[in-house]
Formats: sequence, structure tokens, C-alpha cells
Amino acid sequence: MAAADLAVLVGGLTVYDLEHERYIGAAIYPGHWPGFVYSLHRRHEVVQGQARTSASGLVTMAEHSGTHIDALCHQALDMELHGGVHVDATVQTPRGFTQLGVETIGPIMRRGVLLDVSGARGGAHLPVGYLVTGEDLQAAADAQGTAIRPGDCILVRTGWDQRFAEGDGYLAAAGVGADGARWLAARQPFLCGADNVAFDNPDIVDPELGLLPSHTVLIVHAGIYIVENLNLQGLAAAGCFEFLFVCLPLKMRGVTGSPVRPLALST
Repeated sequence: MAAADLAVLVGGLTVYDLEHERYIGAAIYPGHWPGFVYSLHRRHEVVQGQARTSASGLVTMAEHSGTHIDALCHQALDMELHGGVHVDATVQTPRGFTQLGVETIGPIMRRGVLLDVSGARGGAHLPVGYLVTGEDLQAAADAQGTAIRPGDCILVRTGWDQRFAEGDGYLAAAGVGADGARWLAARQPFLCGADNVAFDNPDIVDPELGLLPSHTVLIVHAGIYIVENLNLQGLAAAGCFEFLFVCLPLKMRGVTGSPVRPLALST
């Protein structure tokens, strides 16, 4: 296909921006505080004899703030990363990881599916602290008529994306429980994402897996990436449940996660 034809094809698609804005004071999981900080260090100022001026700034941010993807080195179980990689001084160094860092995630352009759990349950958003189960996910897929294939990118909507601007109030969001994570892993997706702060509910301890059980099931056991803090409102409002999912992690060597600007493209 010629470049001009491809441009026309892409230009005819509807593009959904799945990233939340990044700003000082945005909702942040406490373990990744302060999140996003920006400061100007060069400013537009009148300089005699010069019409042009410049401004630039400094960004300081946790890699797991805002809309972001988790690399496989982000989680370990009994000091082992996915694939049985033992965490020792040769793997975990003061400057990052020598294996499974975010730079190992290539550009993502895959079939995406939205499972609108909150929509299937008939509410604006799931209750505070709710744990999404496999039954919830299957019910959403059935209600939408959405088939899931191996290698898909599965995005789970709890409805809490609409409350991102509430800051700390957003942290009370529902999450995907261990049962839901096992349901997802059984379908062999490439990645899973959700519209909440931690994919899991970070305040609930699973009796078998402890804190953040979905991270253990998906990242450590199955090698499935997780994207958090997605904005899925546009997709849900349009009833767009299948799309091309595009996500480009930054190639930061040895880093445990990356900010991303994921897009969903649909005809």
C-alpha cells in the first residue's frame, strides 16, 4: 500500500486517547509519590536586542505515575522475576535492571478489547473496594458479544476513570481480584489494563497471594504486562469494544515501567 493510501486509511479512523493528563497533584498511588512534578528553569524574558526567547523545564516523575505500563522486572515472587530470573546484584543494580526492563517491550500494535464491567452491571462505576471476578469479566464479554483471542490487549473498565480528577478520592477505586486475574491469564492476552490506580485493589490482601495478587498472577506467573490509570470513558460511551490498540513505551534501559499515551483506533 502506498504511503498516501495509508494516510487516507488512517485519517478515516476514529482515535480514542486513553491517557489522563499529567499534572502536579494528580492522583498517585502512595508508594509512587510525588508522581509528576514540573518546574520551569528557563523562562521567556525580555533580552535587549533579541526578539526571540526560549522556555524549557524539568520533569521529575515516578515511572509508575499517571497512565503507564509495568515492565516484567516490576514484580518478583520469592526473589524471582518472570521466567525464573533470580533477583541478585547482577540483575538488580543501583542503576536499574539488566533483565526484563521496560526497554524490552517493543511497540505495541495489537487487537484490543474493552470489557466494560461497570456498564454490564448497570452502574456509573463499581462500588468502592469492589473486586472484579472472572464471572464479572465473562458477563461483560457476553453482554457485549466480545470474543477474546490469545495475544489481545484486554482493557477492564471499572468506571473509576471518570473520577481521576478527584485525586485521593480516586484511590478508593474498585480493582481486579485474583480470580479475575486468573480468568484473564487463562485467555493468554499480551497485556491487561484498567482504569484504576493499581489494576488490583491495593488495600485488600488476598489470603493466598497477599497484596496485589493480580500483579503476581499476570506479571510474575504469566509474563503479561499491565497498564494502569487508563481513560476508557470515550470507548465506553461509543460502545467501541474492539479496536486497534497502540501503545509505545519509552525505551528507558533497566527501568521498571514507562509513562505511555495509549490509543484505540476504530473504523
